[in-house]
Amino acid sequence: MLEIRRRSYGGGMEFRYLGNSGLKISEITYGNWLTHGSQLENEAAAACVRAALDHGISTFDTADVYANTTAESVLGEALKGERREGLEIFTKVYWPTGPGGKNDTGLSRKHIMESINGSLTRLQTDYVDLYQAHRYDHETPLEETMQAFADVVRQGKALYIGVSEWTADQIRAGHALARDLGIQLISSQPQYSMLWRVIEGEVVPVCEELGLSQIVWSPIAQGVLTGKYRPGEAPPAGSRATDDKGGARMISGFMRDDILERVQRLQPIADGAGLTMAQLAVAWVLQNDNVAAALVGASRPEQVKENVKAAGVRLDADAMAAIDDALDEVVVRDPSMTAENAPKSRVA
Repeated sequence: MLEIRRRSYGGGMEFRYLGNSGLKISEITYGNWLTHGSQLENEAAAACVRAALDHGISTFDTADVYANTTAESVLGEALKGERREGLEIFTKVYWPTGPGGKNDTGLSRKHIMESINGSLTRLQTDYVDLYQAHRYDHETPLEETMQAFADVVRQGKALYIGVSEWTADQIRAGHALARDLGIQLISSQPQYSMLWRVIEGEVVPVCEELGLSQIVWSPIAQGVLTGKYRPGEAPPAGSRATDDKGGARMISGFMRDDILERVQRLQPIADGAGLTMAQLAVAWVLQNDNVAAALVGASRPEQVKENVKAAGVRLDADAMAAIDDALDEVVVRDPSMTAENAPKSRVA
């Protein structure tokens, strides 16, 4: 059974062990999906990374597919000169990259072995701390995938293995193979927020049993939980809901008036806790004992400064209950949504 272990090193940031491993990561982790290489110029992206480092974040998550490999390059450049041993750098493999050829996607041995080399070059590092299967590949035998990951680990190119948006059954099967191969599968990276709780029914119990923990993405529900989107009103100019590079599509499922109205009910709860609504949302996911880190992105350094204030926050039982009461009717809890939202075949 997994027990989340925490340790504070001062400065407000807390660190948690990732799964049953000895790897400590910052409970607020900086992610660069939809920002580096797409929404942000390189100089602005570097400023956000600097702000993350200045405020105690040591863990950085990216993927080869973000901005079609550019996000990794931007992050690698931004982290150049930092002490590598003091950082935890994560990336992922699965989605199409490069020209999108027939083998430029999936979790085949060919794609994994080529992709890790490309990621390391772009990130300007000899290894990543965590290499994650960005989705489950139904077209490649799981044995082939896990053997390739094992070889990546044995070559010293990755220290640990993780998965993203795998079902409970897929995680169990992958963990069994990893154990047989002598490598550590220690994490799951799913979407998780006050509004999207589909992992609680099946994924979290299996991960607790097997010794994996969650690195959750979209804890602020693409910005909806900040409260800036109001029912019956047009989205603010320049917000993610107006971004035609992918942001608007990703946030669309949360942009219903019934959801936005319920979210507004969180404001007095946040006020009572002395937090912004965004900080309340991040603090909420960190109350789950199986969550090791909340992934946060930023388009401005000030957003990083505000997000890290959720580190170390403990919400009391009354606040947690009030959040449930405020959102109850619009919360998605169906565990089948993990499989329903996953690709059934490779996208090329």
